[in-house]
Amino acid sequence: MLVFAKGEKEQEARQAGADYVGSDDLMEKIKGGWLDFDCAISTPDLMASVGKLGKALGPRGLMPNPKTGTVTFEVGKAVSEIRKGRVEYKVEKAGIVQVPVGKVSFQPEQLYDNAAAVLEAVIKAKPASCKGRYLMSVTLSSTMGPGVKLDAIALAKEWS
Repeated sequence: MLVFAKGEKEQEARQAGADYVGSDDLMEKIKGGWLDFDCAISTPDLMASVGKLGKALGPRGLMPNPKTGTVTFEVGKAVSEIRKGRVEYKVEKAGIVQVPVGKVSFQPEQLYDNAAAVLEAVIKAKPASCKGRYLMSVTLSSTMGPGVKLDAIALAKEWS
């Protein structure tokens, strides 16, 4: 995890557990081709400088974005949330949601808890104006494995 910050926000990020914290020094390192991090967070005052790294960070999905909460003055909170495993998901035009719920190294209980949390979040995000069935189908699969269909009606009743 990398945090672009200066001053007391730099200290806040270090205390929250960020792997790399800095500003101009990290930007020069990234311009040189270094991309050894999974997530980038920035304070709004540095976004003008970070924006110049768009060609390097953007295609890899590492560019800080205010919509995803990675551009904020609450750097410590953002770092701790991401450290705890916060996952963001997007809905495709056809209403399809694809989101990872775990890794091979996770225990079955952890995978179940993560899948339950994702389903609960999707069901809670249902707009009040939406009538009828909200979940049409739910399929769980590994990256390159076959999908396993789950009972969407039972899941919706359990978490609604």
